[in-house]
This record gives sequence, C-alpha cells and structure tokens, in this order.
Amino acid sequence: MNPRFHVVIADLLNDDLAPEREVLGGFAEVTALQARSEADLVGRIEQADAIILYHIVTLTRATIGRLQKCRIIVRGGVGFDNVDLAFAGSRGIPVANTPDYGSEEVADSALGMLLALARGIHRANSILRASPGNWTYEVAAPLVRLRGRILGIVGLGRIGTAMAVRGKSLGMDVAFYDPYKPDGYDKALGIRRVEDLSDLLAQSLAVSLHCPLTEETRYLMDAKALAKMPRGAYLINTARGGVVDYSALLESLASGHLAGAAIDVLPHEPPADTDPLILAWRDPMHPAHHRLILNPHLAWYCEDGKREMRRKAAETCRRALRGESIRNIVNA
Repeated sequence: MNPRFHVVIADLLNDDLAPEREVLGGFAEVTALQARSEADLVGRIEQADAIILYHIVTLTRATIGRLQKCRIIVRGGVGFDNVDLAFAGSRGIPVANTPDYGSEEVADSALGMLLALARGIHRANSILRASPGNWTYEVAAPLVRLRGRILGIVGLGRIGTAMAVRGKSLGMDVAFYDPYKPDGYDKALGIRRVEDLSDLLAQSLAVSLHCPLTEETRYLMDAKALAKMPRGAYLINTARGGVVDYSALLESLASGHLAGAAIDVLPHEPPADTDPLILAWRDPMHPAHHRLILNPHLAWYCEDGKREMRRKAAETCRRALRGESIRNIVNA
C-alpha cells in the first residue's frame, strides 16, 4: 500500500524508525531529518503532513509559514517553548505535546539529584577524586537529616506530583507553589500549598523546579529569588534551562550561599565551551566546582520511556491525519 501521508521527524532521532513505522504502517511515510538547527529544515519540511519535533530545533514563524499542508505539529516531550504556538494556531495548525511518557524518569532523576546533593554523595566524590589524601566524611560537611526538612516544588503538574510523592517517601515535609493548580491537590496528596513563591523559597532545604518555560517563568530563579533561599540550600532543575538565571546561580554557588545545584537543562544545548557555568563546572579551582552537577538533558531518558514517547507522538500524528480528536493540544 502506498502511504497517503508524509510524517517528518525534525530532530534528535536517527534512521531507526521502527516505533514510528509500527504505528503508522503503510499509512504514512516517515522521514527523520536529524536537524541541528532550524536552517537545516529549509527545503525539507515544507510538504510534511505532520511534524514531530523534539528539543534540539525551534520552529519559528519562518518555518511554520512555509508549511503547505501540515495538519499537526507534535512535540515529542512535555515542554513546548520551542514552537511558535500562536503563529501555528493562526495558520490553523494544532500543536500537541506528549506530557505523560516519562514522568517517572524525570521525577526519579530529580530525586537522585536531591540525594546526591543533600547526602554529600556528589561533593565527596568530586573532592576526593581531586584530593585523594583528604579521606574523611568532613569533606561533605555539614549535612542535615532529610526527614522533616522541607522540599519545595515549583509546578505541581504530572512530574511535580511524582516528585512530591517521592519526597514524602523520604519523610520530607513537601510544599509546593503553583498558582494555576486548582484547590484540593494539597489535601489529596498530603502536602502543603504555599501561596507565595518567596515564602516557599525561604523555608525550603531543597527546591525542585517542574514548571514550563513561559514569559512568566523565564528567569524565575534569578539573583533575588536565589537570595531568598536559606544558606546551605539546594536547587534542582529538570524543567527548562530558561527558568534559571545561571549567572546568578553560579555566583550563589561560588559564595557558598547555596550548598549545591543539580542541573539537567540549559538554555542552549549543547552549551558553548566558553559558557561561564561550563568553565566553572570543569575547573577544580573554581569555588562552585564541587557544588555543581550538570547533565546533558537526560532526565527524561530511559529506553522504555523513549520508546513510549516515540509511539505516543506517532499515535497523535495518526489521529490528526485520520481526522480524529487530538489530545494534549497546547495552542487551542
């Protein structure tokens, strides 16, 4: 059977397209462009009936305006800040995300980062590797017991909720800030709602970010916000790079105000070698060096989750191309 439609995967994936082809079968031809920038899409995406987009490439109006018959843009992932939602909507193109493929993995990663920081695992490993003669628990001091301490969660969506449950399992006092969350989730989960972000920051031993990147949340954690956190606190970001002002974070780590930070996402990926945060992370002499964990945007990843994400994105394309109702539209 000759495929009736053409689905284009813009970035990230290689030519091993078995999950997508299992879903789309002979219904649609599937092509992976492996683009690294929007410029790589020119002349290759204009005739697509559906587009799957990951986190490497951004679709601006320059590209969306050239699409001639696209019926759906699917973000293979949760965040959708790399698509011009309003312009796509003005062209009659729905944009959908895949919000439920990897909630466990991101929450597990945030929990792992919390433990690595708060139990001194990363700091001791980093210091002792550089100075093996300093073999004592004191390299990680001072540490405090997690039970009863406050874990502050910013954004109580699917992943934030999963992180809240994990924090409770440690015996932590879990509080959250999310002005868009309806009432009652605090009671259902047995956690506390805090109405003001400043109050949440001021009381938390650790703050874990799980909010989308919007104009409202861009640089939400700036120098002023970081200064409100207690001395010796920890920051974990598995959300979006633009939520944190990393120059301010670096200063807070270097001064010792923050005891540590664990970062899975950066504003530009991969980062430039000249990025001050990267330079400090690689420099054993920098005062922030042993306090900082960086990961290459891998909190979402495991083979099971990746396969699930790909199938769900392909299924959304199939529903759109069949004229069926589409779930998880983010530019309605």
